[in-house]
Amino acid sequence: MKKNLLKTLKTFGPIAFGLFLIWYTYSITSAEDRTLIYEYIISADPLWVGLSLIIGLLSHVSRAIRWNYLLGPLGYKPKLISNILVILMGYFANLGIPRSGEILRATALTTYENVPFQKGFGTIITERVIDLFMLLLVVVLGLILQTDVLLDFFAQKGISWTKIGYMATGLIIIGSFTLWVLMRSKNKVIATLKAKVSDLLSGVFSVLKMKHKWRFIAHTLFIWIAYVGMFWVIKFTVPETESLGGSVLLVAFVAGAFAMSATNGGIGLYPIAIQKSLAIFGISIAAGNAFGWIMWISQTILIVVLGGLSFLIIPFVSQKK
Repeated sequence: MKKNLLKTLKTFGPIAFGLFLIWYTYSITSAEDRTLIYEYIISADPLWVGLSLIIGLLSHVSRAIRWNYLLGPLGYKPKLISNILVILMGYFANLGIPRSGEILRATALTTYENVPFQKGFGTIITERVIDLFMLLLVVVLGLILQTDVLLDFFAQKGISWTKIGYMATGLIIIGSFTLWVLMRSKNKVIATLKAKVSDLLSGVFSVLKMKHKWRFIAHTLFIWIAYVGMFWVIKFTVPETESLGGSVLLVAFVAGAFAMSATNGGIGLYPIAIQKSLAIFGISIAAGNAFGWIMWISQTILIVVLGGLSFLIIPFVSQKK
């Protein structure tokens, strides 16, 4: 009973939280701002929205190509079209159940392309670790490019350089001590955890030993440049954000990226994260919310439509009829 309750909460909790955030945003936004947000959304230039969708689709295709560079050394090379469809199916599944897309991808690859589940899932985990590393690089780049503005913002909130230094030092000390304890621990659970982390790291570093490592790295860079690019072009859909520079949008992009992992596909939270981050740079509530909603709605529709169609198409293009 308790196990079923936890499973239900994990499945529907993020969705309920996202819906609550939508209601909360609506309730704290003035009628005038709501009207302006709606006008921004319906008047968004289809050219820029369409370009954002094309860039997003290209990132999925690049991810499908990159996936075969991980599967190749294991002795498997699924059809590119199968990889694309499986990836879109995975994104579609994540909108309903958090992290179910990774399992679905590995299962679908087994079903339609005869790739063993464990091996397929291992490459997906490697992908995720590399993507996390890329996200951290983007975070660092955003902090470097907008250090002055962010520090001024923290100062307005009563967070000084000294406090930031204390917090950073404290986190480094705590992290180092925790790592030292874990490395010396003989506990079976921790030993198992260390083994899994070691496997993950070996999977990541194995990229440097693969046959087409430079192609893999090039696709990784392209995927993340495309992510930022499809976000960047949306600025032209809202008059107030047209003049924003790349470094400002990079900060908002990072905020949105973290929001995407907190709720199913960022439902409810994504527009809030975008609005709050753009507000640091003087963008109004209406413009910030409109930017976030235009980006979220367009990409979600893309995944729903193409992901849904992928379930219907893949049986006809797979190697296993």
